[in-house]
Amino acid sequence: MSSPDPYVGLAVHAAICVALGGGLLVAAALLRHRVRGSRAEKHDTYECGEIPFGPAWRKTPVGVYLLALLFILFDAEAAFLFVWVQSLREVGLLAFWGMVIFLGVLILGWAYAWRKGDLNWSR
Repeated sequence: MSSPDPYVGLAVHAAICVALGGGLLVAAALLRHRVRGSRAEKHDTYECGEIPFGPAWRKTPVGVYLLALLFILFDAEAAFLFVWVQSLREVGLLAFWGMVIFLGVLILGWAYAWRKGDLNWSR
C-alpha cells in the first residue's frame, strides 16, 4: 500500500479553512440584525458607551509615535534578556560579555533619545 501524496493533507486542510471561513461569513450575513432606514447615530463614531467629542480623525503628535518606537525597542530588549538569563550557565563568560555589549548599545540609544528630547510628552 503506497502513501498518499504529501500535499493531499495540506490541500484538504486549506479547503476546510476556506470553507469554514466562507461559511461563517455567509452565516453572519444571513443572521445579522438589520436596522431599517438611515439614522445619524448609526454612522456616528462609537466610543465604548461614551458620548463622542470632537472629530474622530485628528492629528496625533509625532512624539507619540517616537515613544511607541522606543517602547518596542526596549520591549525587544526584555525578551532577549529572558533568553540570555536561561542560557548564561551553559554558555558562560562569552554570553555575559555579549549581553553587556548589547545592553551598552541600548543604553546609549536610550541616552541619545533622552538627550534629544524624544521622551518628553510636552513637545
